[in-house]
Amino acid sequence: MSRSIKKLTGLVAATFTPLTAEGEINLSVIGPYIDYLIENQNVKSVFINGTTGEGCSLTVDERKQLAAAWCQHGKGKLEQVIVHVGCMSIKDSQELARHAASIGADGIAVISPSYFKPVNADALRLFIKEVSTFAPDLPMYYYHIPSMTGVAFDAADVLNGIEQVIPSFQGVKYTGTDLRDLGQCVCYSQSHNWSVLFGVDEQLLGALVLGVHGAVGSTYNYLGCIVNKMLAAFDNGNHMQTRVLQVQYIFHPMLHV
Repeated sequence: MSRSIKKLTGLVAATFTPLTAEGEINLSVIGPYIDYLIENQNVKSVFINGTTGEGCSLTVDERKQLAAAWCQHGKGKLEQVIVHVGCMSIKDSQELARHAASIGADGIAVISPSYFKPVNADALRLFIKEVSTFAPDLPMYYYHIPSMTGVAFDAADVLNGIEQVIPSFQGVKYTGTDLRDLGQCVCYSQSHNWSVLFGVDEQLLGALVLGVHGAVGSTYNYLGCIVNKMLAAFDNGNHMQTRVLQVQYIFHPMLHV
């Protein structure tokens, strides 16, 4: 990977996919969506076509259109646009990876296949590698979300030695509640300068204690301002204030609509 890489840190909004009343993607709102994230939530990086964006329910063409719109409207505004390219078909994932590189995305992420599942961590590493070869200059992130994929082996087992087969590998989006496994991922990241991003919004405080570098989540679209205050309090060593803000977040009315 020849280009310099900016480490992915802080809050990353897992974006919603805007749709019309007829169920078609609505690209016209993406520009204002970006402005809202930056100006109202102080969130400057996005993770698109993931679980929140219902990426696996969209066509490949729809995912390409969304990725292109986010990159186009986010240029000069957003710090990083990470495009999720995971599919059940490896060829579709490879095509989405190639497309992400062609439109100037800042990185790609991939989930495990969930119908014909990999039998072990070695098989999953091979799948990720085969996708990464279609965008060799883009940072690659493994998207660990066992509650959706049913692939339950440890993310740390996937990360162990992955740099030897995927030179572009840069980290993991960890959407799980196994803090032991998460802690091992953080340990692996330290010698490689990888990013470990936590994906269970309601449990972020526990992940911060373990040393994660940021978080990717749906609620940062509309509660990012509160969570940014929580991150600042934690970084300043004000753990009591961090706890207060975590509780405010958990009981915020917007989480219980």
